[in-house]
Amino acid sequence: MRRALAKHHFHVMGVDDGSFDRRDAWAPLAAVLMAVPSRVEALRLGRVRVDGEGAAESIATLVRATGGLDSARALLLDGAVVGGFNVVDLDQLTDDLGIPVVAVTHHPPDFRAIHAALRKWFPRDADRRWRRLRQHRLFRLPGVPVWIAAAGCGRLEAAGLVRRTIVEGHTPEPVRLAHLVASAAGRPDRRIKDGPQRPTARGPVA
Repeated sequence: MRRALAKHHFHVMGVDDGSFDRRDAWAPLAAVLMAVPSRVEALRLGRVRVDGEGAAESIATLVRATGGLDSARALLLDGAVVGGFNVVDLDQLTDDLGIPVVAVTHHPPDFRAIHAALRKWFPRDADRRWRRLRQHRLFRLPGVPVWIAAAGCGRLEAAGLVRRTIVEGHTPEPVRLAHLVASAAGRPDRRIKDGPQRPTARGPVA
């Protein structure tokens, strides 16, 4: 990725989920391929199971469906969870796609609250979800309220990638657009799941 960062234009993929109800079975998911800093090359819509498993597989399938994986130099995510508590295995996703995966968040996670929520709502696999969340240490982007977790690249490369992809504000443009596309697409499945609604966990955790 270091060579890509030295170029004026290079391709980056962004993936994020959209708005959903915690009682839904599925949450909308979007992938956007951009030529940095601002040209959209491709996009694709998909879905991910709310509070379920298989986030890495769902994202990998969606990224491939854009047809832009061969040119993408990295994948950016809004945190390490999608669809509530469906935790992304960053290492698995990196190995599967063959490109670095960088998760960003604007607030340092409340580790204690997240761990307690996992124990309460997912007692049978809380430890596995927690290990995925703790795969990579967070570090802050100097001078910007952004925390980063990176798989498949070093901190300097991840920081450079995030800086290059921010157009305005503090959110990388591919991630911002992916969220807008996913939210505009609406909820892909309005089937209601039984049981009380659960809290959410946003952002990578280390």
